[in-house]
Amino acid sequence: MFYLSVTDTFSAAHRLCGYLGACSNLHGHNWKVRVGLKTDKLDEIGMAMDFGIIKSILQSILDELDHAYLNDVPSLNGMNPTSENLARYIYERMDKELAAHPASICEVEICESERSSVVFKHD
Repeated sequence: MFYLSVTDTFSAAHRLCGYLGACSNLHGHNWKVRVGLKTDKLDEIGMAMDFGIIKSILQSILDELDHAYLNDVPSLNGMNPTSENLARYIYERMDKELAAHPASICEVEICESERSSVVFKHD
């Protein structure tokens, strides 16, 4: 099995609804997102999947979130924009976008700071 990963970033504001603490107030993060893919196949030149394609798919998803107020992003359908929910959302979007490609999504890690991250895997 081959495992590939690509990392990108986006900046956005949000507030956590129902949370008792400072994060219930409007604030922002410079989010870092790493997607992990897997495949057991290589193409005729020995590549699992072109990193450029993976980067493009991830960037198109993050472009919808970049410099946005996440609580109001239509594609998030009103979900509370926690790191956990964002990781699952990005995972599900990557899964759909990769359907016609040889690699599949296996995890998404999202970091809201240098010291805090969440990993979503569909086991």
